Amino acid sequence: MFIRFLKENRYVSLLLTFLRLYLGWQWLHAGWGKISDGTFDASGFLNGAVKNMSGEHPSVQPWWGYFLKEVALPYVDLFNVLVPWGEFFVGLGLILGVFTSFSILMGLTMNFAYMFSGTTSTNPQMVLIGIFILIAGVNAGKIGLDHWFIPFFRRMLFKNTEKEFPQNI
Repeated sequence: MFIRFLKENRYVSLLLTFLRLYLGWQWLHAGWGKISDGTFDASGFLNGAVKNMSGEHPSVQPWWGYFLKEVALPYVDLFNVLVPWGEFFVGLGLILGVFTSFSILMGLTMNFAYMFSGTTSTNPQMVLIGIFILIAGVNAGKIGLDHWFIPFFRRMLFKNTEKEFPQNI
């Protein structure tokens, strides 16, 4: 019942737009700060997270720490590009309301990666808001470019088939 309310109520789309803009600004601001500064380096953060995977009560689980140690740190130059630009494009997508579900999914992925790495900050709050936006689906992007993009992509996807396209994608 609540999920249906989030997905279909036109007044909820106003609240979702406000939440989407708030999160979008947070991501855009964080990403642009790293891009414009030009000195972003994730290696310190990653090394700190790897150090926190030991001890009696580790704040970083060993499986995540090994991922950071064996995958992220050796390719830190790639992550130094992916993180700021990822944050920037997630923010841009949420502010414009374009590919909203994908944008918030990528934002949630980054939030969880930061939390897995032992940081809290605003990540739990952003995850909670992001889950509502993700569950709402198309309704979260109705007041945005998704209003035009989603119907266009549905027509393109189902153009040469006899099937009707689903309305709840």
